Amino acid sequence: MRRFFSPGWPCSSRARVCSICTWRPFVRLPTDVYPVNYGLCLKPDLIDFTFEGKLEAIVKVNLATNQIVMNCADIDIITASFVPEGGEGEEINATGFNYQNEDEKVTLSFPSALQKGSGTLKIDFVGELNDKMKGFYRSKYATPAGEIRYAAVTQFEATDARRAFPCWDEPAIKATFDISLIVPKDRVALSNMNVIDRKPHPEDDSLLEVKFATTPIMSTYLVAFVIGEYDFVEGQSSDGVTVRVYTPTGKAEQGKFALEVAVKTLPFYNDYFNVPYPLPKIDLIAIADFAAGAMENWGLVTYRETALLIDPKNSCSSSRQWVALVVGHELAHQWFGNLVTMEWWTHLWLNEGFASWIEYLCVDHCFPDYDIWTQFVSADYTRALDLDALDNSHPIEVNVGHPSEVDEIFDAISYSKGASVIRMLHNYIGDKDFRKGMHSYLLKFQHKNAATEDLWDCLEQASGKPIALVMSSWTKQMGFPIIVVDQEQQGDDRILKISQKKFCASGPHNGEDCPNWMVPISICTGEDPGCTKLKVLLDSPETTITINNISPDQWVKINPGTVGFYRIQYSSAMLEGLLPGIRDLTLLPVDRLGLQNDLFSLSRAGMISTVEVLKLMEAFVNEPNYTVWSDLSCNLGVLSSLLSHTDFHEEIQEFIRDLFTPIGLKLGWECKQGEGEPPGAGGHLDALLRGLVLGKLGKAGHKPTLEEARRRFKDHVEGKQILSADLRSPVYLTVLKHGDSATLDTMLKLHKQADMQEEKNRIERVLGAISAPDLIQKVLTFALSEDVRPQDTVSVIGGVAGSSKHGRKAAWKFVKDNWEELHNRYQGGFLISRLIKLSVDGFAIDKMAAEVKSFFESHQAPAAERTVQQCCENILLNAAWLKRDADDIHQYLLKRKAPPV
Repeated sequence: MRRFFSPGWPCSSRARVCSICTWRPFVRLPTDVYPVNYGLCLKPDLIDFTFEGKLEAIVKVNLATNQIVMNCADIDIITASFVPEGGEGEEINATGFNYQNEDEKVTLSFPSALQKGSGTLKIDFVGELNDKMKGFYRSKYATPAGEIRYAAVTQFEATDARRAFPCWDEPAIKATFDISLIVPKDRVALSNMNVIDRKPHPEDDSLLEVKFATTPIMSTYLVAFVIGEYDFVEGQSSDGVTVRVYTPTGKAEQGKFALEVAVKTLPFYNDYFNVPYPLPKIDLIAIADFAAGAMENWGLVTYRETALLIDPKNSCSSSRQWVALVVGHELAHQWFGNLVTMEWWTHLWLNEGFASWIEYLCVDHCFPDYDIWTQFVSADYTRALDLDALDNSHPIEVNVGHPSEVDEIFDAISYSKGASVIRMLHNYIGDKDFRKGMHSYLLKFQHKNAATEDLWDCLEQASGKPIALVMSSWTKQMGFPIIVVDQEQQGDDRILKISQKKFCASGPHNGEDCPNWMVPISICTGEDPGCTKLKVLLDSPETTITINNISPDQWVKINPGTVGFYRIQYSSAMLEGLLPGIRDLTLLPVDRLGLQNDLFSLSRAGMISTVEVLKLMEAFVNEPNYTVWSDLSCNLGVLSSLLSHTDFHEEIQEFIRDLFTPIGLKLGWECKQGEGEPPGAGGHLDALLRGLVLGKLGKAGHKPTLEEARRRFKDHVEGKQILSADLRSPVYLTVLKHGDSATLDTMLKLHKQADMQEEKNRIERVLGAISAPDLIQKVLTFALSEDVRPQDTVSVIGGVAGSSKHGRKAAWKFVKDNWEELHNRYQGGFLISRLIKLSVDGFAIDKMAAEVKSFFESHQAPAAERTVQQCCENILLNAAWLKRDADDIHQYLLKRKAPPV
C-alpha cells in the first residue's frame, strides 16, 4: 500500500506510529479449522448501500471441534452450516453465532463435533456498503452529465476483509478464491482474476452474474472487487501480460501515462527478480474516494485518482513523477508481498520498506532524467532521520497484536526508514549478490509466508556477509547513530578518528546504556568525489582509519552518496575543507544536500548554532540541482515557521528572497526548449525547480514575482492565456498569500469548475495561504463541505495550519471544535494521525504541548496515540530551539544587511 507521502507535502508528513496496547491480550485465530478455498458470491445494492453474500468455503478440520472461530465485523450472519466431504454425513446447521465485536471475531457453534477431515462451510450473510473507505464500501462519483452515483469498491489491508465476508483474516492463512459478483448489467465488475463467465441473473434480467477465474493461493487482505462505471486503456507487456488502466468514464486518455509505466515496469521486475508475474492480467483502477495512495491487491490495484490519472495538458511534472513512483511501488508488491507474504504484521516493514526502495529503482530505469535517487534522499531518507531522532519513535520491527495496532505502523518508519536501510543494505552487498539473494528468497517462499529473518538468510547465503547481524541492529532497535569525525595529517597519510553514539533530536545521547549499531562506512576524497576510496564496518563505539597517499589540501568525506542511515558531525577544520566543494559543485548533489541537512538537524538539536547553518545556506548561491533546492527550501520553511513566533519574521523572509532571487532570475517564467511534455533531458527537473523557486519567492513577498504572478493569474482566469500546469501551484499560492476575499472567491470558483481531481487538490493545498482571519475561517469551513472529498479535507486544514501563526491557531481550534465529526469520519485510519500532525506540529510554546496532550487525554484517538506523543515532543523541541537561538539568528539577519563599515 502506498500511504500518503505525495508531492504536495514535500516535507510535512513525517510520521505516524504504533503504540503497543498492553491492556488486552490479543489471540490469533485457532488453527483447528482452516480454509482451502473460498467460493464467494456477493450482490451489492448500489441504491440502499447494502450487500448480500453467500460463502461456500472448502475447509480442513485438523482437530475434531464443535465450533469454528473466524473474523467478522459489521456483518450479520443469517444461516451457517457444515457439510462433511464425501456426502456420508448430514449437513450440520450451526445453532449459535457468538459475535466478539471488540475482537472482530465470530464463533459458530454446532450441535455435534465436526470430525477431522475436509468439508464445506456454508454461510449466508448481509452487510453494509459503508462510507468509511474500508472493507466493502461505497465511493461517490458524478457521471459526465453531472448525476451523482456510487461505485462499490474494496480496501482490505490491513484487517478489513472481515467487513466484506466472514473469513480467516490473517496474512498467513492463505487459500484460493472463486469469486462471483451479481451486478447491474450496465456496470463494470472487476476482481483479482480474469472473467470466465458472464450470464443474466435468473431472477432479474437487469442483473448479470459475473464469475472470475480461481486465484492462486493468497492472503485475504489482497482480495478485491470493484463495481462501477469506468473506461479503460489496454496494453500488453513484453512478457505477455494484459495490462489495463481503468479511468472514470470519458477520461480513458488520462490512463495512458500509467499504462506506459506499467507496461515497462512488469518486465523490469520480471527480469530483476528472475521470477515471472504469476497472473494472466493486471488492472490498475482509479477510485474516487480512497484513503491511501494506492493498494496492491493482486491483479487489481486500486489508486487515488491523483496517483494514477495524468492529463497531458493539465498535469504537472510532479504529478507525473508521483504516478510513476506509485505504480512502481504497487507492482513491486505483486512479487514482494503478494507472491511471498509476511507471516504477521510485525514484518509489514519488509513489505513496505522494500517496495518504497525498489519503486525508485524502477522509476530510475523508466525515467533516467528524473535524477530520482537524489530525490529519494530528500523525500524518504531525511524524513525518516527526522522522525527516528525522536524519543517517541519506534523500531522498524514492531510486535503487533490487536488489529487496531496494525494501522499505526503504516508510518514513515516502516516506509521511509525501511526503504533507507534496504538501500544501505543493497549498497553494502552490491547489486549482483542482492539480486541473487532476492531470487532465491522469492523461489523458496513463493505462495507462502516469510519473516524478516528469512530474507536475511537468503541474502547472507548469496553474499557471504553477516547480514542478519548487521541488519538486526537497524531493525530491532529504534534510532540511529551520529558519526563524529576528526582527522590528523601524518606525512602522506590521513588518520581519521571515528566514533558513534545515538543521535537524539534533543541533543546527543549521554546515557550509560548507549546502543551501538553495525555501521557500514564509506569514505571518498576530493580527488574523486564520485568514487569510494575505502569501506569499513564500524562495529564498536570508536575506531581509527588510515587513508594512504593523500595530500594535506584534499578534503575527506564520509558517506558518499548519502547512503548510510546516520548523521555526521565533522570537526570544524574538516567542515571548513568541504565548503568549497559546495560552492564549486565538486561534491555530488546528494552529498551537498546531505551536508546541509545534517547541519540543520544538528542546529535543531542544539549541537551547533543555527547561524552556522544560515552561513552554509548562503554558499548554495550557484546551486543548479532541483532536489538540493527542494531540501533547502524545506528547511527554510521549518525555520520560517519557527520564527513566525517572533517579531522578526520579516527578516527571515528577506533572507529567503536574497537566497532564491539569483536562481529565480536564471530560470525565468517560461520553460526552455526541451522542457515540459514529453520531458526532455533535464526538462522535468527544471520544471520542478521553476515551480519551487517561484512559489518560494512569491510566498516570501518578492515584488517582481508577485506582480508577474498576479498578471498571469488574471489572464488565466479570464481565459486569455491558460497557465501551464507546472506554474499553477506557485501562482495560486502567491496570489492567495497576498490576496483578499475576491482572490479567494475566484479560487473557489476555479475549484468548482475543475474537472480533474489533481487540479482540485492543487487548489485545496494552497487555500490556507490566505492571510485575513475571516477568510481563514471560510477556508476551514470549506474543508468540511461537500465540495472537498473526505480524504482531502486533511490537506486543506493542514494547509491552513502550515501557512501562518494565525492559521496555526485557527486550524487547531477548528480541529478541536469539529473533533467528533473528524474522528468519526477517519476513525482508526492513518488520516486521523496525519490530521493531528499537520495541525499541531508547528507550535513552539511549551504550554501548547500540555494543551495538546490534555485534549487527547479527554478525546481518545487510539490509532494516533504515538503521533500525539511525537507532536508534543516536537512542540517542546521547537520551543527550546527558539529560546536558545532566536536572538543569535536575529542579530545575524540584521548584521548581514548592515552596510559595511
